[in-house]
Amino acid sequence: MIRTLKRTPFGVQVLIGLVLGVVLGAIARSMGGTAEDPNWLTTTLSTIGSIFVTLLRTLVPPLVVLAVVTSIANLRQVTNAARLAWQTLLWFAITALISVGIGIALGIATDPGDRTSVAASAAQEPSRTGSWLDFLQGIVPGNVFGLQASASDDGVSLSFNVLQLLVISIALGVAILKVGEKAEPVLTVARSALAIVQTVLWWVIRLAPLGTVGLLGRAVASYGWDALSPLAVFVVDVYVGLALVLFVLYPVLLRANGLSVRRFFAGVWPATQLAFVSRSSIGTLPVTQRVTEEELGVPRSYASFAVPLGATTKMDGCAAIYPALSAIFVAGFFDVDLSITDYVLIAFVSVVGSAATAGLTGATVMLTLTLSTLGLPLAGVGLLLAIDPILDMGRTAVNVTGQALVPTIVAKREGILDLARFNSRRRVEEAIAEPAAV
Repeated sequence: MIRTLKRTPFGVQVLIGLVLGVVLGAIARSMGGTAEDPNWLTTTLSTIGSIFVTLLRTLVPPLVVLAVVTSIANLRQVTNAARLAWQTLLWFAITALISVGIGIALGIATDPGDRTSVAASAAQEPSRTGSWLDFLQGIVPGNVFGLQASASDDGVSLSFNVLQLLVISIALGVAILKVGEKAEPVLTVARSALAIVQTVLWWVIRLAPLGTVGLLGRAVASYGWDALSPLAVFVVDVYVGLALVLFVLYPVLLRANGLSVRRFFAGVWPATQLAFVSRSSIGTLPVTQRVTEEELGVPRSYASFAVPLGATTKMDGCAAIYPALSAIFVAGFFDVDLSITDYVLIAFVSVVGSAATAGLTGATVMLTLTLSTLGLPLAGVGLLLAIDPILDMGRTAVNVTGQALVPTIVAKREGILDLARFNSRRRVEEAIAEPAAV
């Protein structure tokens, strides 16, 4: 059995995990149970999925710090480092602007707020909201480890703010560049530690098929048509918008820059599918960075900077399509007319606002930022909370695909993309099995 599994291509293992997750999730749902008292199969699937994502997130902090520090130190050999950074931010903005335009067009065409049977009693303000002050709180490190604490009934929990880690890492990398030869021992240790972290990381990645079973199974078991039907038009709008970005906008941009659409999607597939089932750009970050380098041919010195930056600020799904459609939905539900200025504000928040929520989790914060900017009732968020996990799967898949797309396009335009690697027919399982070079 184990020998057969080893001979099965990794991509096929993931597809088997997807199918098995749907089947087991459907069985778990038919067994009954509630969110407070789930049945044993739902609990098992949830535990498997949670452990897998936790393992990935555990490795994110050392990966970000070590990869960014070493990549910036390597920039001494790159003459256009500043230009690469500005090009990256510019393409983040371009794709976000087009994506929000797609969301606004769909919202205006379908008016989802008037085509819903959801009860007004479901309206309630969320426990967490977003504001422009969150940008400063998210970007200024509170401590050298990028740690932040949150209190709950179970006590105090600690988590890493990835944007703060990115800022700290950039500062350390620049300091190493300034110190020069005296910092070489530190740089050597960082490179060795990065190699160790990458090795452990890919032990975890090999568990992706099992994690897929748990994550997708839990989603199927927990959510059904009962939650979707009152908001069917809105759900369809969101997924149509995501599909247009993923399968129309991104291919057009790839073709415009002379890149193969088929090869890009074949290379980015491991990150896209993991993002879909895990619903976490940060949890998928190690995979996104690996496929961007190994499958798409983006130089490590650039990818180690661009991909972590994208994982915190590049969100075409969560920060463009979804807030635009949600704002139009809430406005329609509460009979509020939106003006041209309001639509311009939606676009502005989508392009700039994702940085304001970079240190926080989920699209709810970005949505409340959009609603508050437009002066719309924050209680409208409660109308959409029941189906948010289902929408979040598609949103995160688009987010992560875009986080690999922009570095690929920028590298191609700047003449540093390894076209031989990009155009190669390497199988996904080969890229997964091979140790990463440092």
